[in-house]
Parts: sequence; structure tokens; C-alpha cells
Amino acid sequence: MNNPLVQPDPGLYIWTIVTFLVLVALLARFAWRPLLDALEKRQDTIRKSLDDARQAKEELQRLQVESARILAEARHEAAGIISSTRSDAARFADEMKQKARADAEALVKSAQREIDTQTARAVQSIRREAIDLSVAVAGKILRRDISRADNERLIDDTIREMQAKAGH
Repeated sequence: MNNPLVQPDPGLYIWTIVTFLVLVALLARFAWRPLLDALEKRQDTIRKSLDDARQAKEELQRLQVESARILAEARHEAAGIISSTRSDAARFADEMKQKARADAEALVKSAQREIDTQTARAVQSIRREAIDLSVAVAGKILRRDISRADNERLIDDTIREMQAKAGH
């Protein structure tokens, strides 16, 4: 039962330790250092990505605040424009009402003038006809011609007398 692999051999120990140390040195020089450098670069990249993400988040929050402020200003301006438009519309409506009243008053005055003119014409026409008729009647009654001036004087006197009686 003497197995040479199980038996302690100091030379084998030494060569195993030397081989192990050389392998560790080679791995440290050619494998671990590049591996650690790659991991460190990856860690830096991740750290930079996290910083960029944090900055982007802060910028997004700043932009959201700015957007909210701009939106509030736009709403305020819109409310001002609407208020101004309403006041302009009310002022325009008042102006239109005043213009309509003025036009109606002018129309009423014009109609009143026309009525007065037509009334004066009608009175003048009736007066002429009354004069002509009274001249004809008086001529038949008196069997002579009364001048138109005499007739007008008689009518004017009669009208004055009637007005004086109506006034009392």
C-alpha cells in the first residue's frame, strides 16, 4: 500500500509551490491586472452612466418646472386676452346700442319733420280750399264777387276769434 502519490515528498512540495507562485505571478501580470483594469473601466463607465442619468433626471425635472411655469404664463395671458376680448365686445355692443339709439332718434326726428311738413301742407291746402269755397259761398250770398284778399282777411279774423274762444 505504498502509493507514491500519497506519500509526502518534500521535493514535490517545493516544486508545486514554485509552480503555483509562478502561475500566480503570470496570472497577476497577464490575466488579473487586465481583468481588474477592465472591471475598473466598467465600474467607471457605470458610475459615469449613473451620473449622466442623475443629471438627465435633474434636467428633466428642471424642464418640467419650466414647462409648468410657461404653461401657467400662457394660461394667464389667455385669460387676459379673453377678458380683454370680452370687454372689447361689451364696449362694441354699447357703442352699437348708442348708435342704434342715435339712429332711431334721428329717424324719429326726421319722421316728425316730415309729419310737420305734411301737416303744414295739408293745412295750407285746406285753407286754400276753404278760402275758395268761402269766396264762392259769400259771392253767391252777396251776389257779388268778394276779392280773395277780403276773404282771407275774413277767414283770418274768424280763426283768431275761434282760437280766442278756445283759449278761454
